[in-house]
Amino acid sequence: MKKSYKKLLLFQIIVLIISFLLNNFVSSILGNYFEVLYYCILLFLFKIIFGFEKDNHRDTKNICIEIFIYLLIYFLLYYLSGIILSFAKTSSYLHLNGIIKVILPLIVTIILREILRYMMVKKSEESRTLIILTTLFFILSDLRGTLETSIFYSSYTIFIYVATTILPTITRNILTTYISYKTGYKPTIMYYLIISLYSFFVPIIPNPNQYIYSIVELLVPMFFMYGIYKYYKREKDEKIERDYQKKRIGNLVIPVMLVIFLVYITSGYFHYHAIVIASGSMEPNILKGDVVVIEKINKKDIQIGDIIAYRYDKRIIVHRLVKNIKVGDELYYYTKGDANYDIDNYKITEDMIIGVVNIRIPYIGYPTVWINEL
Repeated sequence: MKKSYKKLLLFQIIVLIISFLLNNFVSSILGNYFEVLYYCILLFLFKIIFGFEKDNHRDTKNICIEIFIYLLIYFLLYYLSGIILSFAKTSSYLHLNGIIKVILPLIVTIILREILRYMMVKKSEESRTLIILTTLFFILSDLRGTLETSIFYSSYTIFIYVATTILPTITRNILTTYISYKTGYKPTIMYYLIISLYSFFVPIIPNPNQYIYSIVELLVPMFFMYGIYKYYKREKDEKIERDYQKKRIGNLVIPVMLVIFLVYITSGYFHYHAIVIASGSMEPNILKGDVVVIEKINKKDIQIGDIIAYRYDKRIIVHRLVKNIKVGDELYYYTKGDANYDIDNYKITEDMIIGVVNIRIPYIGYPTVWINEL
């Protein structure tokens, strides 16, 4: 092994040891800004010891487009799966405190980390062994922050940690080290920014169980890597490359529109809202496993006989309106499932009502019901 390679390897080992020793103490003081400080110091030391390399790859733009298309396809399939696997609301960090404490340090950390990854890969590009060790360095750096928040009290919790944290971290870092080696740090920064930040800007995300989540997080980076590998296998002259760019950019339109539509229809923040029916209380008109589309309308336009959706006891109920009673200035609604003998034994107020069911899509939500009943 060359002397410069040994120096880089020694640098990585020392950094990992120190960072693991200081992680709990320093992160308790600096919070999320510990990672920012960590990568700032590493970049500074790296520049002094090794110097920086320029990132001037000619395929950067094409790879960014390629990754963006893969991400759109991923989000399209991911949100389609949410109709089957159910959705969860996201926490809102789009306020000053959330931006400063969560979003901003995450953005800066990603940028600094991917620049450092590229610099390390460039310094070791003639040694496959050192590239593998560099990938391991970033895997351990990512896992360092998760160990302190994980509790291992049984073999099951260890399995969950391995499946949902370690394995996805390995595949993501293999992917981004490969991209960094082939194309530089700009595509990897774009990839991590989108995959890490999108949940801050959408009201809901799919809510798969831990097993499905681990499989998705394990396989998706592998598919991305295969696609980029195939890209580099293609032989292109300058004209073909220009035509390829135009074609790929044109292909973005449909996935973008579909992703926007899926977020729109499933979020519940807009005029229409799709949910899965989890019981048979509305049979035979609405079956268990059907997906219904709820339309938000003026509460005054709701009539006796309408099938309405409302929130009760932290659940969304879909039952038929059978009567309403006005007490003073307050109007109370009473519902009944078509398959039930009795009227529901609680009253519903206007603020509990989401809207009226006007579209039924048979059976496609049954996998959600089945998975939730496991």
